[in-house]
Formats: sequence, structure tokens, C-alpha cells
Amino acid sequence: MVEYEKRVFLFIRGRESGMEFRKLARSRQQLSQEECIDLLRNEMRGVLSVHGDGGYPYGMPLNHWYCEEDGKLYFHSGKKGHRTDSMLADDRASYCVIDSGIREEGEWPLHFKSVIVFGRLSIVEDHEKALEISRRISLKFTQDQEYIENEILHFGDAVLCFSLTPEHICGKKVKES
Repeated sequence: MVEYEKRVFLFIRGRESGMEFRKLARSRQQLSQEECIDLLRNEMRGVLSVHGDGGYPYGMPLNHWYCEEDGKLYFHSGKKGHRTDSMLADDRASYCVIDSGIREEGEWPLHFKSVIVFGRLSIVEDHEKALEISRRISLKFTQDQEYIENEILHFGDAVLCFSLTPEHICGKKVKES
């Protein structure tokens, strides 16, 4: 069996018997779990990828809130649409967050960190908890409590919140070259 075919076979077989996540190929660039959590806590946005229509991956930019107490990521959205339909059809997802990076004086390469979270999505059924999640996400953008409460008053009934329960978190440092 050719090396590539062997890797694909082992990867597919692994998925069928209880997924074991891959290790980072460039382990020297790997972030610690603490660095990954710090990035999830501090960055405001990422891209959630789900299994979309016709088998195509469906990635969408989203705001998130990382909850320290339960280790989950939370999102808000409308109650209908491609994202919701995809989540209900297959709860597996990945979420990628990247920081804005830095350039060292006199160099062109960007140094940045990224994190990918693999896990399972679920809808937050408790309406009061969904409103609190909406508040937490909003606080990442503004401290204007009056504005936040007004938004919740007018749009709170239309919001759908969902969580991503991590099964695997991996991050790395990258220097473009």
C-alpha cells in the first residue's frame, strides 16, 4: 500500500471506530492548552465549519464567548437558516480562531497564533441562559449596558444560542515565510 493510501485508510478507519484526533505535524509550533484557551477567551471572532448542503463544508464567521466555568464556546444566531439546518443534521463541527498577529521591525512575515476546536454542537434550550450568553457576547464589543438590554428586549425572543463542547483543541504559532 502506498504511504498516502495507508494514511487515508488509517484516518478513515479511525473515524469509524471512535475518532482519534491527529497530532500537530509541526509539534515545535504547538501552543499549550493554556495558550489556546487564552486565544479563545480574548479573540472576538472565528469561523465555524459544519457539514453543509450536498456534503459541502459550510464555514461562517461568528462571534463567540468562551465560558471558563464549563469550557464550552457559545454562539448566537437566528432560529432558521443554513447554519441551523446543518447543525441539526450533524452536530460535529470545527471552530477556528486566529489572532491579528505581529510583524517584527524590518521584517515582512506576520507572526500569528491560531486555534482549532473540534467538538459537538447543541442548542441552548434554557431561554434565560440564552439571553445571558447574548449579553456575554455583546460585552466583548461594548460595555454599554443600556444598549445591550435594549437589544435583548427587542430581539431576545428571536435569538438562538448554541454551544460547542470541545472534544479536541489544538493551536499553533505561525511565522509566514
